[in-house]
Order: sequence, then structure tokens, then C-alpha cells
Amino acid sequence: MPTVRVAVAGATGNIGALTATALERAGHHVIRISRSLGVDLTTGDGLDAALTGAEAVVDATNCTATDRDEAVAYFGATTRNLLAAGERAGVRHHVLLSIVGVDRVEGNAHYAGKREQERLVAEGPVPWTIVPATQFHDFAAMVTSWTERDGVATIAPLLIQPIAPEDVADILAEIAVGAPQGRHPEIAGPEPQDLVDMARRTNDARGRVVKLVPTWSSLFGPEMAGEVLLPRAGARIAPTTFDEWLAKRR
Repeated sequence: MPTVRVAVAGATGNIGALTATALERAGHHVIRISRSLGVDLTTGDGLDAALTGAEAVVDATNCTATDRDEAVAYFGATTRNLLAAGERAGVRHHVLLSIVGVDRVEGNAHYAGKREQERLVAEGPVPWTIVPATQFHDFAAMVTSWTERDGVATIAPLLIQPIAPEDVADILAEIAVGAPQGRHPEIAGPEPQDLVDMARRTNDARGRVVKLVPTWSSLFGPEMAGEVLLPRAGARIAPTTFDEWLAKRR
């Protein structure tokens, strides 16, 4: 395959960094985009220079806002700036990492921002692929880190089908250097998991003692119960199980 020049937005984050590495491992040229590297996606400062010569863009940016309007504004601004700069640079493929279930959950601020991001990409000027992924294998540890106080963490009993971050990165890298596909099949790991059990096993593997309190009154409400976060039929199943991923982190 010929070398492709790919810009990765959010390149210093977990998935962005892994995607950049996967692309380079396959012999492609990577442009890393992040605020710490001198490009501000919220204002567009530095973006035109960064995208010069780019053939594809992977958007793996994230937002920590818990307010719905703030999340929508952030994802809206960054996506508009990326698409506009991509059009000016002649980018041929815009790849957006999204989340399985954003169309089925109304009350979550982050999901509202992702829906706005998907809308802008689908209606935008650059040919695109949207890749909805399930939560990552490190999601349980992340949630407990948000809520833990004095050795006690609240956590919702979500049913998810988590995917290894490395598998997400490999799929994004593969898609970025190919032709735009529109909405890609959802991507997920091999097995459904209970988030509380995942958190317990993660803490055990890391030698941490944390009392877990299952509840729907913390970060995630009952609108996320049941199967709304599981992949639909026809999903692309990545190979790495949660147990395999966790074994490498003991």
C-alpha cells in the first residue's frame, strides 16, 4: 500500500496516540494534532498549517465536559474547524471515532456532544467514515477514578461489550488509509461484561482495594440500563478479550 499522510487529532490522548503508532508501524506518515503540540482545535489556530498535505484526518478527540451545552459547543467547534480546514487542505477522508449507543441515550451530556459531531461530519464537505465503538477495556478503571472518595467508589451496573484500545487504534488506522465508507459497522470486543465486575477485577489486578457501590444515582442513569450500550447485529468484533487485556497489566 502506498504511504498516506494522515493527521490524527487528539494525538496525545490514549486512542489518538495508539492510532498514530499503528499508522507509523504500517509505514504511513503521521501529523500529530493537539493543543500541547501547538494546534488549538477550539479556535482553529495552527490547524491550516498542520493539515498541509494531509490526505486523511482521524478525529480521536475527547471532551470532559459534564454540561450538555458545553459538550455540544466543544464538539461542534472542534468538528467545524477540522472539517473547514480539511476542505481547504484537500483532505480526501475524515474519520470520526464515535460511540455505540449515542442515538439511544438522551440524558448524557457527552453523548449529546457526540451526536452533534456525527451530524456535522455526515453533513460536512469532506468524504467521511464514522466508526462507533463500544467502551474501552479501561473504562471501568476510569469511572471508579472519577467517583472514588476515601476508598469507596460508586459505579453504575452497566452492561457493555468492551473493546481493547489497541484494537480500536488498529481499526482506525486501517480505515483512515482506505476509501470513505460512510457509517462503518459498530466495533466491539468479543464478550459482554458487567461494569461493576470489570471494576472489581481491574482493581484486583492492580492490587487496589476499593469498595464498589453499584448505583444508578451517580454518573450514569437508568436510561443506560439494559442493552442500549451493546453493539447491534452486524458489528465488527475485535479479537482481544477483557481477560487478555487485563493479564498484560498485572
